[in-house]
Amino acid sequence: MLNETALKAYLKKKFRNVSRINIKKLGHGVHGSGFLIEIKTAKGIKPYVIKTLDPKDFGHEYPSDRAGIFLLDLDEFKNLPRHVKAIDVLAELEGGKIKSIGGGKEYYLLMEKAEGSHYFNDLVAFSRKERLDEIDIKRIKAMASYLAAIHSTKKDSKALYWRKLRDTVGHGECLMGVFDTYPDGVVSYREMTDIIKKSVDWIYKLKPKHKRLSQIHGDFHPGNIWFEKIKSEKLKVESFRPQKHKTLNSDVDFVLLDRSRGPWGEPADDITALSINYIFFSIKHFEAIKGPYLEGLKLFFNEYVRLSGDKDIYKMVAPFFAFRGAVVANPVFYPELTPKQRRLIFKFIHSVLDADRFNPESLK
Repeated sequence: MLNETALKAYLKKKFRNVSRINIKKLGHGVHGSGFLIEIKTAKGIKPYVIKTLDPKDFGHEYPSDRAGIFLLDLDEFKNLPRHVKAIDVLAELEGGKIKSIGGGKEYYLLMEKAEGSHYFNDLVAFSRKERLDEIDIKRIKAMASYLAAIHSTKKDSKALYWRKLRDTVGHGECLMGVFDTYPDGVVSYREMTDIIKKSVDWIYKLKPKHKRLSQIHGDFHPGNIWFEKIKSEKLKVESFRPQKHKTLNSDVDFVLLDRSRGPWGEPADDITALSINYIFFSIKHFEAIKGPYLEGLKLFFNEYVRLSGDKDIYKMVAPFFAFRGAVVANPVFYPELTPKQRRLIFKFIHSVLDADRFNPESLK
């Protein structure tokens, strides 16, 4: 719905000596609507068009999607001969005010600073242990509890669930985009194609599960999970039981960074973003999945299922593990991996894609 009052206020500031503004809807198409704007000044009447995009389907669901499309339009309309020119990109703010966001050549995000140490430090330390210690167990339980809590918030949107599935395979930051960054010769195009095809098969197998759509972090990997330094005193963290929303005491607490790729999706996206690292670090250090890494993987899944009640999670993870496996096997990100270690990761990817469900107990 176009905010005509706010739009007129913006146009009076944009153009000088405006005596009258008429706004008329031109029509509505598949992607959005068009409005005729007639601005009368001392020089006469000048017509413009305002375009809107509907926040439904076609990858337009989030405001940032629509902003990105219009910013690209503003940059590129002028570069094609005979194309109409774009004048500006407008943002409607809370409270109804409209302002320009056009003309930027780069954009920046200002945010708070995280304190503590990221979870990669813990994963490296696992290699020097025979089994998990008390703080390792408490941190894994805290992360599983947190995910069970946020995933309990549901949303009824087939389009958003299907988008998360589609993006997991086809987005530039996900499976196909990650494969595009591989140096030639590391993995054959044939094997990449095989993994992508299997993942697409999984995507269409999971599409009927759209009622699982949940609040997610979207990039719940160890670099985005920062734990406070261990203290002797007790710190409160929210430990979750779906029926009671009970808060318990624990001596761990953490803060998260870089939520991305949308706030809604399949819970398996978060689960695999973290759990692939138990597999990756174990292969990197031992060329097998064992020891504290296997113990941590099993504990994380068991605790998450216990708290969330989501016993179907084992049937949902395959394409998400394929994406995350392609990330950790990528020599651009982890050049220190040996060819044998990289092959073991790809062996894991194929085994998950080829099975009906993921079984942590069968890993070795």
